[in-house]
Amino acid sequence: MKWIKQIYDCFHAYKLWFLILIVTNLLFIFFAWLAYPETFEVLVGLMIVFTLAMISLPVFMIMRKQKIIEAAYEDFLLEPNETNEEILCRVSPKIHRSFIHGMGNVLRSYQSKLNEQAMELADYESYIEGWVHEMKKPLSLMTLLLDNRRDEMSPLVRRRMIHVRDQMLGDVERILYFARLRAAHKDYMFEPIHLLAFCKQITENHQTLLDESGFQIEFIGEEMEIISDRKGLAFILEQIIANSTKHVARNQSSPILKFETVFDQVSDQTTLNISDNGPGVSEEDLPFIFDKGFTGRRGTYTRQATGMGLFLVSKMAYDLAIQLDAKSEIGSGLVISLIFPNVKQ
Repeated sequence: MKWIKQIYDCFHAYKLWFLILIVTNLLFIFFAWLAYPETFEVLVGLMIVFTLAMISLPVFMIMRKQKIIEAAYEDFLLEPNETNEEILCRVSPKIHRSFIHGMGNVLRSYQSKLNEQAMELADYESYIEGWVHEMKKPLSLMTLLLDNRRDEMSPLVRRRMIHVRDQMLGDVERILYFARLRAAHKDYMFEPIHLLAFCKQITENHQTLLDESGFQIEFIGEEMEIISDRKGLAFILEQIIANSTKHVARNQSSPILKFETVFDQVSDQTTLNISDNGPGVSEEDLPFIFDKGFTGRRGTYTRQATGMGLFLVSKMAYDLAIQLDAKSEIGSGLVISLIFPNVKQ
């Protein structure tokens, strides 16, 4: 079928010349009918055979030439240097050479700018990653101080210091994961995970943050096993927890964070619903909560909202093949659902 399309494209590209040839043949056929009526059929047969032969040979040559031009054009697009440009000019019609030279100059200019931007971006990412690792040193020292000098500070001061440390660690991890999400190689390791037990472990690791906001934690449903990457899933849960603690409604006496597992018999999929009883999200804001930098009306409850947490959640969930869904109304809290893929072991 490919060669039929090539023949059609050839006829379409040179349709004017083929039309002129056909009209000329019809004119000569008419003259042959007038001049040689007794041998008209023989002359017409010879003319048709000769015309088909004269059409087939140019079509074959044009198709062969077109393949050479396409190969040179692909090489030129992949590497628009002067050598490939000269090769393309050599195999192309002379009338196209000025356009090829102009296109080559534009492509080389764009490629030079892209290379410069790529180098600047690589330097920037390297600096950010280095800064993140440097920030971990004083945070580790702070953790060591909080553990070894427990008796020298009041429980309230220690709890507040741990809260600040956990917030800084969360910000640092967010930056680090943002850099990792853009990396070409991602070292995910998928393994069986007991979902509710894993959620309990994550909440225990962030107990100080939850206590500072006064959250009560509830776990609902049966224990279920899913296949995912532990670090990536932990990052998703941590960001959702941090998002809930940042958006506690004013004068809210008993904030609650629920983790509920649900198994769908029809789709054979496991869903984790994470819900809070915070201020909720308006109907017009709900479709955009996973967009980069979007804070919406929830952002008015706190100056800490950056719109990056749930954006990174959506990116990580995409890498882990986890579907995200969100439901909310103003004053009724926010429910974020993680729908895990059905993996056959």
